[in-house]
Amino acid sequence: MPEGRALIVTGASSGIGRALAFAAVREGYRVVLVARRAQRLEEIAAAIRAAGGTCVTVAADVIARETPAKIVTAASQSFGRIDVVVNNAGAYAYGLLLEQSDAALEAQWQLHVAAPLRLARAALPHLEATRGQLVFLGSGVARVPLPNAGAYSLGKAAIRAAAVQLRRELRSRGIAVTYVDPGVVATEFHSSQNIERPPGGTVPPERVARAILRGIRRRAAVVSAVPWQTAFTALGEWSGTLADPLISGAFTVRREKDAAPPASVCHPEELACHPEERISKDPFQQALEPVARRMERVKLRASFLRDALVPGTTLELGALAMGWAGMPNKNERAVLREALDALGAAGFLEKVEDETWKVIRVAE
Repeated sequence: MPEGRALIVTGASSGIGRALAFAAVREGYRVVLVARRAQRLEEIAAAIRAAGGTCVTVAADVIARETPAKIVTAASQSFGRIDVVVNNAGAYAYGLLLEQSDAALEAQWQLHVAAPLRLARAALPHLEATRGQLVFLGSGVARVPLPNAGAYSLGKAAIRAAAVQLRRELRSRGIAVTYVDPGVVATEFHSSQNIERPPGGTVPPERVARAILRGIRRRAAVVSAVPWQTAFTALGEWSGTLADPLISGAFTVRREKDAAPPASVCHPEELACHPEERISKDPFQQALEPVARRMERVKLRASFLRDALVPGTTLELGALAMGWAGMPNKNERAVLREALDALGAAGFLEKVEDETWKVIRVAE
């Protein structure tokens, strides 16, 4: 029984991580919620406590070197033990692999491989004491890389291999290791990148959360949250080049009439390079005109910001900067902030916190 046991989940502010936090609490776990967005974490924590659950929050970026120690300290001081660590935090970096910068490649590696392994290392003594469990969230692209999945496919393939290796290495120490193939989940994950989901629909994150908890109870080596999707992925892997035409069309950039081209394949530098676009009546372009020159100097494309305007979503400066520049420098962050403030002044965004905006209007 999980009563009194402690579970850590990263990426807990939305999607699978959020769903897992609520589901775990209902099963009696005490939960450590980890994510960058402090306000959203506190909202989730308040809802959990209102329902009678127990949780603590750690607002931190999992790729920061000091974060694993902060997480482990919070869990051990609050609950006195660690039973399960679920490495769920992730972000999709859309683009052609060889067109992604070294910084972008490194950012994906740090997020999907290095950060989970650092957290696993930090939690290891506690997990050994409780005969606990490590859980790693993978993806179908670990087996069948998709065009334009960039370094994301590489990161997920690496963490899949790491889960197998750790399962074998840690068995003698009483620690179970579980790899999760979540399937295609109904979150902001794809729409935020202007990507069409493949045919066959998506599953709610709550279904994936239930599958993860079943895997934890059974100490399963592999969890396939959507078995039929995993089967198709396995078939795609087995069929090799025969599946290439289908796979190439599985995830495509939307080609809607008058839609802006995706940032990864167009190089307009819209406002800075094209005088005819400067006098356009497009409110989005007009909003960015005051910062166009600075955007040009750091190669921040207006189309990247256009694609980020998904109504109802929240944009966090650090996360958006990483999605654009990989490991942004101080100047790049400053220009991005200016652009977001300009969009806020034009009514596209509403400021929530110092570095957080809510999207309230889409760019037509």
